[in-house]
Order: sequence, then C-alpha cells, then structure tokens
Amino acid sequence: MQLIALLINDAIGRINLVKPINFSNRCLSLRALAGLCVVLLFACSAEETISTAGPTEQTRTDVQISLQTLSSKPWLVSGGDVLIELTLDEGVSADDLVLALDGIELASSLNQVAPSRFQAVIRNLPEGDSTFTAKIAGQESKASLRLSNYPISGPIISGPHEMPFQCQTEEFELVSGELLGPTFDSDCSIPTRIDYVYWSATDEIFKPLNRFLTKNNPEDIAEIVNFKGESIPYIVRVETGTVNRAIYEIAMLHDSVNGELDPWNSSEDWNGKLVYTHGGGCRGGWYQQGSNTGGVMRRGLFEQGYAVTSSTLNVFGQNCNDLLASETHIMVKERFIENYGVPEYTIATGSSGGSYQSHQTADNYPGVFDGIIVGSSFPDVTSATIFTVADARLLNFYFTETNAEDFTIDQQRAISGFGSWASIPNLARGAARLDPIYLLETLPEEQGGEVSISSLVPELYSESNPTGIRATVYDHTVNVYGLVEGQSNSQRPLDNVGVQYGLSALNDGVITVVQFLKLNSGIGGFDRDMNHVAERHRADPDAREKAFESGRILFGGAGLASTPIIDYRSYRDHQEKGDIHMIVHQFSTRQRLLTANGHSDNHIMQVGGLWDFTEDSPDLGNLFRLMDSWLMAIANDEGETDRASKVVINKPISLVDACWDNNSDQHLKIEQVQSFSGTNKCSQLYPAYPTPRHVAGAPLANNIVSCNLREVNLADYRVSFDQLQFAELNRIFPDGVCDWARGDISGAVHQGTWASFGPSPVNKLY
Repeated sequence: MQLIALLINDAIGRINLVKPINFSNRCLSLRALAGLCVVLLFACSAEETISTAGPTEQTRTDVQISLQTLSSKPWLVSGGDVLIELTLDEGVSADDLVLALDGIELASSLNQVAPSRFQAVIRNLPEGDSTFTAKIAGQESKASLRLSNYPISGPIISGPHEMPFQCQTEEFELVSGELLGPTFDSDCSIPTRIDYVYWSATDEIFKPLNRFLTKNNPEDIAEIVNFKGESIPYIVRVETGTVNRAIYEIAMLHDSVNGELDPWNSSEDWNGKLVYTHGGGCRGGWYQQGSNTGGVMRRGLFEQGYAVTSSTLNVFGQNCNDLLASETHIMVKERFIENYGVPEYTIATGSSGGSYQSHQTADNYPGVFDGIIVGSSFPDVTSATIFTVADARLLNFYFTETNAEDFTIDQQRAISGFGSWASIPNLARGAARLDPIYLLETLPEEQGGEVSISSLVPELYSESNPTGIRATVYDHTVNVYGLVEGQSNSQRPLDNVGVQYGLSALNDGVITVVQFLKLNSGIGGFDRDMNHVAERHRADPDAREKAFESGRILFGGAGLASTPIIDYRSYRDHQEKGDIHMIVHQFSTRQRLLTANGHSDNHIMQVGGLWDFTEDSPDLGNLFRLMDSWLMAIANDEGETDRASKVVINKPISLVDACWDNNSDQHLKIEQVQSFSGTNKCSQLYPAYPTPRHVAGAPLANNIVSCNLREVNLADYRVSFDQLQFAELNRIFPDGVCDWARGDISGAVHQGTWASFGPSPVNKLY
C-alpha cells in the first residue's frame, strides 16, 4: 500500500500544556508497552516518494484518531525508543483509547500538550517489525501500521558495517576533562551519561560541577547572557552516549537545580532550537569510531539559546562517507527528540567536510535539517573535490616526472586553472584519499593509504598484503558502489577519457599546440591502486550510475530545493602554499541548484567576513540570527504555497549575497550578487578560478563523471593545427573528445529521497 509519511521536522509547535492521562489497567507486559512506538502517519509528502519505494502495510478506517512518530520515520526506529503523538477528533476522550501491539492491549501514560494532542516516549521496543493499532473502545474500526525497530548500534540505511572498526571511547575526552572509558561491546558502546560543567572565569576552562556535593556556585564561575538577555551562571548540561557506533554529545545551558529535562520539561535557557555541528577533513577518515565530535561547547550558540549536538562519525576526518554521516544524523536526532522534544527547527553547520554532510543530508534526507550554514564549502566529496584532486595529482606527476622541462610555472598554473601554482602539489597530496597504498619512501604528493590509528597500519592493503584494508573514499563507500567483479576493491566513478587538459590555456595562447599535444598524450590515468599508467582511467558503469542515483553526487533538486542555505567563507585561492578550499566549489553548488530548480534564490553566498559571534568578529553570529528569522518566518507562513516557495518568499530582505573589503582599516560590507565570472567589486576582491576540469571545458557544476564523446573538430580551437598535429590529436583521442554539453554518458538521475542501502527494505535502492 502507498507509504504515508511525515517529515521528522514538521512543526508541532512549542509545548505549553502538560497533563498526564492514565489509561485504565489494560497493561499486559513491558514488551507490549514498549510496542506503543508503532505509529501511523497521516501527512503525505511528495519528497518521500522514491522510485524503489517498498510496501508498508497500513490502513486507516473511520477512527477519529491520528497518530505520528515525532522522533523518527516509523520504518527507521532505532534503539527501542520513540516519541509519539496522538491527535484526537473533537469529542474523543483519551480515556476511551485502546492501544495494542500485535494484538496485545497496552496501557501507558500520555502527556497532554494541547486540547486534542497527546505525547509519550515509549521505551524498550523489541527489535524487528511490529503492528500497532489504535481504536476507540467499543468500536471495531482502527488505525494500524507496521514499523521497524533497529539496534542502537545501527545500521538502518547505510548497509553492512565496515570492518575492522577501531573503538576510541578510551581516547574520547569528556567536557569535564575525564576520558570516556572502555567500551562494553564490539559495537564500541558506552553507557549514556550526563555531565554538568561551568566556565571558570579565572582559568578560562570548563570545570565539573557536582550538585550532589554543593548547591552553591563556585567562586570562579563566569556568567553568560542567555537568549532572553538575562545574565546567568555559565553552566552547561552535556549528554554523551553512543549511537550507530559513534560517540555523540548534546549540550545546552541548564543547571540541574532547575529540574530534570524531558520532552515536556525544557531548560528555561533553551530556545527550543537545535544546531548540529560537523568536523571537516577526509583523509584517514575510515575504520574508526573517532575521538572527537564536531564540537558542542559553542558559547555564541548558547548565547542565542541553541542546543548543540554532534557525533564522531560527523567529523569527515574520522568518517569520509556522507551516507554513513546521514544515517548518524538521523539516529542522533532521534535520540535528541526522545530526550528533549521536537526542536522548532534544526540547523546543520560545518566547514569543508562539514559542508558535504550538510548539503547531502539536506538533499537526500529532507526534514532532518531545516536550514544549513556552511563554510569553505564543496558540493560533495565524490565529484567536484575528487575530480579536482585526482586531476591535480595527474598534472603534478606529469610536470615533475613525465615532462619537467617544457612548461613554465605560469603555464602549469594556467593548465590547472588554480589561483596559486602551489595548489597543484597541495591538491595532489589531497588525492591520498583515493590511493590505497602507503609507502614510507613515496613522495608526499604521491602518498596514499592513510589511517590515523597506528594499530591499523599493519592491516593496510599492499602488494604483500593483497587482502588488506583499502583506505580510500571508494572502498569506504562500497555499500553503494559495489565490488569490482572477482576482486575485493570497490568500483569507482572516476574517469578522464576524452578530457582535453589545458584546452582554455591553449585557446588563450598561454601554451602552444605542441605543448597541448604533449600534455594530453602523456597525462595518462590511474589504475585501481592509483598507480600512474599510460591509459586514461575509465569509470565503472555501475558506480557511475549509482553516484548520481544515490545522491553521492549532489543533485540539489530534492530536499535542498526547499532548504535555506547560507554559504560563507574566508578566501583562500591565493594561499602561498596552495589550498583545496577554492571559491569555485560554491559556484558549482549554486549551478546545480539553478539546473535542478530553475533558480538559486534559497542560496546565499558571503565571503571575507569576520566569522565568529563576538563584537570584534560578529559576522557568523549575524548569519545565525538571520537564519533564525528566515526559518521562523517559513514556519509561521500559513499560506497555501509549497515549502520551496515559502523559503524564497520569506527570505529576510537583509540576507543577500555580500563580500567584505578588508583592505582598509574598516571592515566594509559590500552587498553584491556573487558570480563565478563577475566583474563587480566582490569579484575583483575575491576572484574565482577554474579547476583543471573547467579549463578542459567542463561545466561550472562540475558534476560529469564520464563525458559523452564526439569527433575532434578543429572549430573548437582558436589556434591552428597542421596536418601532422591534427593526426596526433586524433591519435591521442581515438574515441573522441568530451562533448560536455551533453552531460554524463550514463544519463542517470537522482532516484529520490530517504533511500536505503539496507538493512531497511523501505526505499531500498539496490
């Protein structure tokens, strides 16, 4: 039957009324009581539909009762807990409800949150499928739904767990300064704990606060101004636990003397809104739990009233897999809602590797995040980033090993497109995330096989250890791409067949025809171990298609179409030692939004700001205030237009593209539309440079894995080829050159949201 679902984040309003309602003594067992988490959802969203959607048995006859899960999708409950809400039609009494799990009647206590709305957290739900029913006593009609509960250790949608997996709870430092301690099982689990800490005004560190030992505030306690403008003792409550084999933290301003917290008793210093933070990186991000989160002790966010959460698998330097990151987002947010209630909205924030996660979860699993604020951004790791670092490694090898004589530094830079020549070797080192082999004698620019835990080094893949672990992005994402037939390594969506390196440099007269031919004849490609070979590398067709279909390559037209996006950055294109965080990548994201949605009005770019929450560096704090205004205006818009339209309509007037001129004593804000090839003041201050693919003619979106090919055509060149040179050009490209305008050869398209790769069978993509 058709799957009916409600986005996790649909607004339910702030809870004003809490009144326990006790059922009569229909309780039969703790197991049955736990089963109350099965919930019927009555709001339907087109975003939920996926071409591979699986069946979900559900019925609703005329029962005058609506039920919904608030903490998770009903088919993705984890850890045996769920927050539910029941809405009763006028005249129906909660005392008349008969609730049952698999035919066994239940009894429970509900909290009344509005005249006709009731909520409860149900604990200890058994693993597996259950059928929940709700009806009015004396009536036969009922509502029912099958839902599934998975272990707290996961997985739910990301496919089988990666092995080996190194637990790091004993390395994880709590906010109190203690170490978290040893795990109690092979899934790296630890008991959930609550710590209270205060900020010491004298030592400027967080110190433990134990109210069992003292009710008085320490003499060195600092104060903080809360979101109401009140000066209060700077005390933070931090929950630490494990979910999906990750360590998570949840922090908010709260003093235990003010009472315990649950979904119906909130901290007075919490504004009811949530920020999910992320960590960057990628290289070395596999086979480990991680020893730090994206950071939850954020004074600027606390002052604005936010609760803050993150996990170790949302730091890309510990987990360079956006699918696993999305799964962790879903499960950590479920924990938050079950313990604190549904936030009015959730903002994802993070830079670099944190931007991948924010973009892709917002697009592929809409409702987990309501808005995103990203810095130093890329669209995703699979396309723009990997294409660029792989091409940089090819160019670096060519200019240092294959042909070290024929190209000047300026010519090399023009072929790369980069704003700084040093970005060629810098990004070549970044290609380590694609290379499974680590050798001490290898030059840094050719290194690979990186792991950040020494005990994993002996297990690395090598010639002498062919069955060892492969420390690469592709092998870390094997649940999506699948294995190469007959081998133990993952397929990969990486291709450079038909790519004319240096094409723009040739047409601009920076390099000669002879240099162009030498470059493209000698550039070569990579074998599956990232060794340089004479042939160009070809993508595995299945992996290429799956990259698009599954959202590993950011689409932009699913959840992101209705997500407010603020993209900020400090400019790094001219870094003396090179830098991967180039401004072109945010223009690639904007182009994908334009292509998918016909506009990018929900996408704001700002560059050159003072990115903090302080008086001296106020610009990041201002972005969060503006995002708050934006999201609250959307939530309060009762118009009949769809959410995507409301996002555009309700964008704050003062929230526009901008840059800052920092060349004088003043920090001068300039409000101008940002564009890749613009000529305005912002473009002059912060020019955007192409990547090697763009120099070769690729579109700004930079999302083509394998280009369509066409015959060489001399009309494409603004320089002349003699007959021998033209023959050489055809020899170099016997199958033709890239026809970028025709898109990817696969023709694959994004297959929809809330996709699963197992174990959940609902929306299972492959």
